[in-house]
Amino acid sequence: MSESSTPPEDLKHRRSPRDVGSWAKGRNVLRVSDVPAGAVNLNVEGRRVIGALQGFGQLWQKTYTVRLTGADVTPEEVVKIWKQEFPDFHPPQSRFYPSLDGVAPGEVMLINASVQGMPVYTGVMVLYSDEVSFTVMTAEGLPEAGWNTFSAYEEGGTTVVQIQSLARASDPIYEVGFRLFGSTQQERIWAHVLTSLAERFGVRERVRLEKACVDPKLQWFRVGNLWHNASLRSVIYAAATQGRWVRDLIRRKS
Repeated sequence: MSESSTPPEDLKHRRSPRDVGSWAKGRNVLRVSDVPAGAVNLNVEGRRVIGALQGFGQLWQKTYTVRLTGADVTPEEVVKIWKQEFPDFHPPQSRFYPSLDGVAPGEVMLINASVQGMPVYTGVMVLYSDEVSFTVMTAEGLPEAGWNTFSAYEEGGTTVVQIQSLARASDPIYEVGFRLFGSTQQERIWAHVLTSLAERFGVRERVRLEKACVDPKLQWFRVGNLWHNASLRSVIYAAATQGRWVRDLIRRKS
């Protein structure tokens, strides 16, 4: 992998001959082989994947957990269902579209989201996937630059489900947005995912969140990330699409 796709420290220990097939192989530029029905493929094809080192804003680590108290289910069973039904656990304003091959190493998942009423079309790549976890890495232009790891483990005889992110805002516009409302909105989305997943197994438990600012500094030398801002490009795309629709409507009536 190139420097831009170097995994975080908590993933590096997994590099061993027995799980080499769990890692994405030699892909730094995203290629979309198929577009699921209803998805918009924008700001993904040809983009690089980038980690937290390539972002702009403050670096945050956030860990969300929920205990599946009373559910007779193993971590492996939970993660299997999580992968198979991944889009179903997300709120309507944050839709993920896995490829036909699903949550597998190297596969791309398109994201069609809405932030404060504005469209955001982007995507992530599955960096790692095994029986009890999977990690996605962000595309250039996504609001955050970094990694999200989805996993399950056993603790005291109970299966615990976790989402951990290590990421920073991709550019100055996103950093302002995260400080004003984006961070809270993001936390609600991941809490919704874990709540929905727990309910899938008949469990209603509170999602716990632990967060820490790992690096408070802004990386001003990454200000050029603005060029790939998926939100701005998505708004322009939506406006152009609407304009073409109006133009075609006028032509049909004339």
